[in-house]
Amino acid sequence: MNLAEHLHTPSLGTYTQLAHHYDSERECIWCELHGSPRPCFTPTLLSELAVFLEKVEQSARDGELPVSYFVTSSNVPGVFNLGGDLHLFQQYIADKNRAGLMAYAKACINVLYTNAVHMNLPITTIALVQGSALGGGFEAAISSSVVIAEKGTELGLPEILFNLFPGMGAYSLLARKIGMRQAEELITAGRLFGAEELHERGVVDILAEPGTGVEAVHDYIRQHGRSRNGLTAINRVREYLNPITYEELLDITEIWVDAALHLTSRDLRLMKKLVNAQDRGQQEVQKKPGVQLAAV
Repeated sequence: MNLAEHLHTPSLGTYTQLAHHYDSERECIWCELHGSPRPCFTPTLLSELAVFLEKVEQSARDGELPVSYFVTSSNVPGVFNLGGDLHLFQQYIADKNRAGLMAYAKACINVLYTNAVHMNLPITTIALVQGSALGGGFEAAISSSVVIAEKGTELGLPEILFNLFPGMGAYSLLARKIGMRQAEELITAGRLFGAEELHERGVVDILAEPGTGVEAVHDYIRQHGRSRNGLTAINRVREYLNPITYEELLDITEIWVDAALHLTSRDLRLMKKLVNAQDRGQQEVQKKPGVQLAAV
């Protein structure tokens, strides 16, 4: 069975909110997100991602799938991912449904952790951000080993606007990458940041010109591939000295759930405004690619 056939066998399941393809020349898998009805992390998308990552990991371990790079991107024009399913959050919070919030949070960190530890394989994970990455979308991007973003894109953590914080990995990942002080600055800013500013801060690793993100990924793989053995080993050393654990992420999600259940009716109204703004912004970027989402 060749690789193309293997990646599209029924055993991988039927995906409605993600697409994938394999680049045999670069030994690279592309995973393209398109959550629906909004491009956020819906329960369906999270479930499909978990299955897909498990299948890729198992195939790689079995030697059926030679893979050196795993790229997460989006096929929604102007949007990488809008983050958590705020419609669902509102429902769970209104119902005081702690179990529902916790189940959703665990589904998020299960996927994020798998990507952050690159499936416990010598794989370099890459996030290609060609549109707005908000909240959990921002967290998903920085869980990759390398973040490549096109100039003009915006990323941010809007949770503080409705009196919450990003609880599925943002603090853990940012603190390791740019330090705790800068991490808190980004988390509490309540605004969107341009890819250029985040590149200066060390969050975005590589800037690409608008419309050239895929080429930037190819360039990175070509350059990285020349010293892949040594660079992969260095990455293992970094992770050994400053590991991110599943237990850490789980404990922080407990704090997030408790905080979410203490939101007031005013906070929930602000959350609804953000949802509405994102919906309007999504419609605009679909009409005019390149228009960025506003926070509120």
